[in-house]
Amino acid sequence: MEGLFLQELKYSPLHSWVKVEGDSGIIGISDYAQRVMGEIIFIELPPIGKELKKGDSFGIIESAKSVSDLFTPLSGEIIDVNFSLSDIPNVINTSVYQSGWIMKLKINDISEIDLLLNAEEYAKITKEDNKK
Repeated sequence: MEGLFLQELKYSPLHSWVKVEGDSGIIGISDYAQRVMGEIIFIELPPIGKELKKGDSFGIIESAKSVSDLFTPLSGEIIDVNFSLSDIPNVINTSVYQSGWIMKLKINDISEIDLLLNAEEYAKITKEDNKK
């Protein structure tokens, strides 16, 4: 199962993406992740103001097939949340990189961005996942 990977984004091996804007980052799940999960039916969103360390769980996402924790690819403080996903969670399926964003972080350690994957590196991981 192939996914769409945008060159301007960074990716986590745990299937999230980050769009860096100055000292903040917009975060969502990857196109690959939403394809594997199927139609998203519920998302538990984190509270604004919460401090997260890279790798922390910040919510839950549920589809008809599975329930998964959401993990932050960067450390920081949550400064915005896409509350529209509470009412229409499947927008993640139809607009994963635009309207389907989940949260925005004020990044604590900008050097963590260098540890994330580019589109080509992330595509390799998804191909390996498909072979399992």
